[in-house]
Amino acid sequence: MKKLITYRILAVVALAIGLQFNAAAQDLHFSQFFESPLLRNPSLAGLFDGDVRVQGVYRNQWSSISNPYQTGSLNAEYKFPVGKGDDFFTAGLQLMFDRAGTVALTTTQFLPAVNFHKSLSGSRNTYLSLGFMGGLVSRRLDPSRMTTNNQYDGFSYNGSLPTGEVFQANYSYLDMNVGMSLSTTLGADEQHLIFGGIAYHHFNKPVNAFYQNINHLPKWVVSGGLKLNADFMSYWTFQGDYYSQGPHQTAIAGVTYSRKFGDEDIPAYVMHLGTYYRYKDAFIPVVKLDIFPVSISFSYDINVSQLRTASMGRGGFETAVTYINYLNNDNSSKDKTKCPKF
Repeated sequence: MKKLITYRILAVVALAIGLQFNAAAQDLHFSQFFESPLLRNPSLAGLFDGDVRVQGVYRNQWSSISNPYQTGSLNAEYKFPVGKGDDFFTAGLQLMFDRAGTVALTTTQFLPAVNFHKSLSGSRNTYLSLGFMGGLVSRRLDPSRMTTNNQYDGFSYNGSLPTGEVFQANYSYLDMNVGMSLSTTLGADEQHLIFGGIAYHHFNKPVNAFYQNINHLPKWVVSGGLKLNADFMSYWTFQGDYYSQGPHQTAIAGVTYSRKFGDEDIPAYVMHLGTYYRYKDAFIPVVKLDIFPVSISFSYDINVSQLRTASMGRGGFETAVTYINYLNNDNSSKDKTKCPKF
């Protein structure tokens, strides 16, 4: 029993160390990636049925270790028509906070975004969107929580000894991202929706390191989604993302079934049940409830990777809250026959 406990402790320590290096090498991400569209692609800002959207996501990961990883995201978007045609403009803001590990490695992001939607059809709801997002990112850690080899005196750990490490405990950099997407309706009655997009993150390659001048790895993201009406009261939504960042690649995709209750056009509520899969990592069941104009969703990562023994099968819990509505003004998109949405 003692050996088993020792091995489990060592495995958890190895997991924590591995995640720490992994977090430094790759961008932060959510299992409910569809609830943080600006992190996927800034050109996805404004692709919703409404004038304003505010979304918050919170993730608690690896709760089996002593210092679980906690991540929060908040994005807000305002969409409005421009010119005399069917074009639209979206202004947005992406905020993120993440804290990880024993040394409290903390990352905060403040990223304003703009997105222009160009109508490509006089009869169908088809839009080409070009979005930019850029702003300030800061990172810091707590050196007082560090333990290094220099603090072992040959017999035991001595926290009063110097760490022997010289580095800056906090730094900031400017981050720039760009993306493009195409969205359109399908079917004789335009009852189906589809979109596809590609984004290039960190294209300015900022310095991102505590020790030395190491440039941030640029990241490509390819996204796609398809919404198919099954009947007047239900529909299926298929979505997926593929990420490539330096030597790291991953993909996540899945499907959600949605059922309306009440009136067809203005339902009392909509229930969504879905499941997603992150390649070689986790299955992710999702449940979501819409009660206009607010939605709330929950998901949990069921770990299937090689780390499942160390994590004792515990993955990441996520919850998201979304508010979408129209504004009561003359510039609202509500009365427009065409509007970018998904």
